[in-house]
Amino acid sequence: MTPQPHSAHPAPAHTGTAQPTGTATGPYDAAFLPRLELSPRPAERPISEPVPKLGGEPCWLAEPAWPLSPDTGEPLVFIGQFPVPGAELRLAYLFLEEDDQIMGGLDPEAGDGVLLVQPGGRIPAAAVIGPPGTRGRTLWRCAPRSDDTVPVEFHLDLLPLSAELDRSMDERAAHQRYRRDGSPEAPFPDGDRGPDHLGGLPSFPNDRAKVPAPWQYLFSLRDAPDDGDPYFLNFGYGVGTGFLSPDGLEGRFCWAAG
Repeated sequence: MTPQPHSAHPAPAHTGTAQPTGTATGPYDAAFLPRLELSPRPAERPISEPVPKLGGEPCWLAEPAWPLSPDTGEPLVFIGQFPVPGAELRLAYLFLEEDDQIMGGLDPEAGDGVLLVQPGGRIPAAAVIGPPGTRGRTLWRCAPRSDDTVPVEFHLDLLPLSAELDRSMDERAAHQRYRRDGSPEAPFPDGDRGPDHLGGLPSFPNDRAKVPAPWQYLFSLRDAPDDGDPYFLNFGYGVGTGFLSPDGLEGRFCWAAG
């Protein structure tokens, strides 16, 4: 993912751009449309508004609730906040454990990858919330020619995809459905999985979601594990995926390599 210069985009889109379809029954359906790119733009100053972003400090819409590692008790790393589509302003806050550059979140029920919804959301059963005042590390990148790390922060602009790219991503989802459950045959599409995005028909590494119905697909976030990437996320050269409960009040997150 390459951040765009400040002049390349308009101001960040509002959370109401994508809307619930009301037809999704599980993680393989399009719960929110249209599919929108999550395009990073470096922040010129700390972001304190409840807008989509990566890094920095969480802009809480209710009482702060920083999760801890269920194994070590250390605060998880704040990765970013993502819009929850609908009429009400709500955000889903992503936190991941990071242990020697290995990210938590392989198991959506393990508590080492937590997606919290505010306001009015439910705390996932596996999440361990720290006491008031808990704060942890935020998204970072490796400093050039040193072992130091540098905190980073990006706006996430919600941008429309080209018709060709949107169609290719739908074709990938259709091909996975064919491989998974014998739906009508669909050819494998050209190109990669597309950019980080919110909404639309999803596709997953190894064709399968790690959560069952009725969880619904919200967003996909590719990793950035290499030197020179704008920030560090290690998903084994794979993809992380956020999900919501049907009432939109509880989140899940997991990643898969490949």
